[in-house]
Amino acid sequence: MKKISRRAGFALIIAAALILGLALYSVRLFNDGDDWVMLRANQSVFKDGVLDTGMVTDRNGVVLARAGNGVFAYADDASVRIACLHAVGDYAGNFGTGALSAFDDELAHYNFFDGVATLSDGGGTVRLSIDSALNVAALNALAGRRGAVLVSNYETGEILCMVSTPAYDPNSPPELEQPAYEGVYLNRALNATYAPGSVFKLVTLAAAIENVPDIYTRSFECQGSVRVGGDTVNCTGVHGAQTIEQALANSCNCAFSELSQELGADTLEKYAKQLGFLDSLDISGIETAAGSFEKAEAGTSDLSWSGIGQYNDLVAPIAVLRYVSAVAAGGTVKEPVLIKDRKGNETKLLEYSTAAKIGEMMSYNVSYSYGTWRFPELDMHAKSGTAELGDGSSHAWFAGYIDDDEHPLAFTVIIERGGGGLANAAPLANTVLQAAIK
Repeated sequence: MKKISRRAGFALIIAAALILGLALYSVRLFNDGDDWVMLRANQSVFKDGVLDTGMVTDRNGVVLARAGNGVFAYADDASVRIACLHAVGDYAGNFGTGALSAFDDELAHYNFFDGVATLSDGGGTVRLSIDSALNVAALNALAGRRGAVLVSNYETGEILCMVSTPAYDPNSPPELEQPAYEGVYLNRALNATYAPGSVFKLVTLAAAIENVPDIYTRSFECQGSVRVGGDTVNCTGVHGAQTIEQALANSCNCAFSELSQELGADTLEKYAKQLGFLDSLDISGIETAAGSFEKAEAGTSDLSWSGIGQYNDLVAPIAVLRYVSAVAAGGTVKEPVLIKDRKGNETKLLEYSTAAKIGEMMSYNVSYSYGTWRFPELDMHAKSGTAELGDGSSHAWFAGYIDDDEHPLAFTVIIERGGGGLANAAPLANTVLQAAIK
């Protein structure tokens, strides 16, 4: 009897150990199954280390990439392949921000209950939020110039257009060692940072609205330059006496030098961080480049230039898009996303009253300074930027949104060493937005 009891005890111990082992394995499978499936040695998903399943489409169902049975294909149209290169990536894995790398687990279509049984149906489909036709319009508008174009729906956060140049046709890659393709693997929309120039005045403006009591009644004087700390801060013109609305429309360096000195470096840095310019952003799991703001000493021209968007300021185009989207949406941004029908989480960046006032001033920029005739049928709210680089060249910026219930679109355009923002980036933005609303 004792022998039977001992055997029963051992059996219970073994059974308990098996159950415990199965439970531990199930927990690990639940937590780590994704990683196990995505090991390059898994021949169910990869062929010779290359993802061999799944399909990527644009928001309208246009196939941008498809793999299966050792066949790796991209979009049928060459212009689409080039325009969507940085959004889609390539099967060699050269583009970390491309869907083929960033969303490879969704393309494998693994889940805890079915494993990869759905591979018999060709894996998963990733439907991007971008419109490939709009990407082509942006690529054509860039016309061979280096830069980036972003357009999003500020009510949902969906990125409708994301183009970075230079780019190439993944079906027939050129000699990428050529100078024309330098930095081609970099997605300039998400992972590059640039001197923002006067686009950054929208950050200084937000700080001034919330911290300078007489901001709306003060008169800002501009005689073409101002002496600060023994140096000269030059302006774009002689603007005389002006309101804050006029100072922004004139992009007056003298006025924003005055505000920068009054606000101080700590406040400027606080707002740059609060508005999302200094930290890496998460765009559907893709980490973006973080910007930077170097605090300058009080009373120096460096502090003035930092509030003007020069000195050592650096921002990523996606951060600019996120900020102007927040202004358009009343201060609370729907975080940008790259997957269709996945609305971004909401983040409050500004008080509603602050956002509303900035939006009014951005509209005034267009009517008072830029010219509404440049943007037919668009209720444009925008800010241009010409970021000087110290070698006689400058980056051309244009960012903002259109106030349109049917087309709630925010945008950011940068052309590297593209000259004046209004002269060069603004027409490009208009071309893309006209394509978007039609």
